[in-house]
Amino acid sequence: MENAITLFDLTPGKLLAKRFEIVCNSRQGGLSAALEVKDHETDLRRELQLFPYGMFESDVELNDFVATWRPWATFSSPAVLGFHGVIRLDGSNLCLVTDLPSGTSLRTMLRDGREFSEAEAVAIGIELCNGLIAIHEAGLVHGDIKPATIFIDEGRDGEELTPTLVDGGVTSGLWTAKHLGENTALIGTPFYAPIEQFGGEAPDVLSDIYNLSTVLFELAAGVLPWEGTTFLEVLQAKLEPKAPRIAERKGARAVSTALDDVLAMGLSAKREHRHASAKDLCDALSSI
Repeated sequence: MENAITLFDLTPGKLLAKRFEIVCNSRQGGLSAALEVKDHETDLRRELQLFPYGMFESDVELNDFVATWRPWATFSSPAVLGFHGVIRLDGSNLCLVTDLPSGTSLRTMLRDGREFSEAEAVAIGIELCNGLIAIHEAGLVHGDIKPATIFIDEGRDGEELTPTLVDGGVTSGLWTAKHLGENTALIGTPFYAPIEQFGGEAPDVLSDIYNLSTVLFELAAGVLPWEGTTFLEVLQAKLEPKAPRIAERKGARAVSTALDDVLAMGLSAKREHRHASAKDLCDALSSI
């Protein structure tokens, strides 16, 4: 077993698990750090997502977290980052081995002022729905869809947008591993999480629908569905029984009524009023 890995060990050229050579830092997530590596067994570039020492309070939690990842290797989708397994670097540090995300995170694109047309938002939504269909058919949920967990490859000419979901299963896997049960504190991102998660419910298929609808609203309208900026303001806005609509949102770009209707359904505070599945949302977007 290797000695405990520290941040000082994560430098370019360092070899992990006698196989993965660190190239550079890839990105920083809320719960983990990601490294771009060269896989000496396949000669391919991969990403290692490192979960730091101390996140797991016992071997039981660590092993349960590892177990939640096995189903992610059972399916493949162009819209979901490919998963290749889990390696244990030392007593507690774990690395998820995935494909290297292609393109730029949607959060970075939005922060840099990239605007998306309605057609682009719909096309991205359809592709991501196809990814969710594969995830849900495998009995899994993503658990935390937001601009930071979506990468967009614009292609050479910038005309073809290829989206990919990353970090799927991290939130729900941690929830399961820590045996948090059905009700606990919010795990997720307040701006994108449905109201039931503020009450402590675990992520599920319908929360994925809500997450994605929020992202598509932001892409198409140029603003989030709610004007509030604090946790309390967002919570109060999400308690409103009427779903937010782009046509009524101050500062929003104009979109078709058809898209507004589809996203309003996905953003319903009442779970039973949302699209029942990723396929239903995909079909609704495809009909626009």
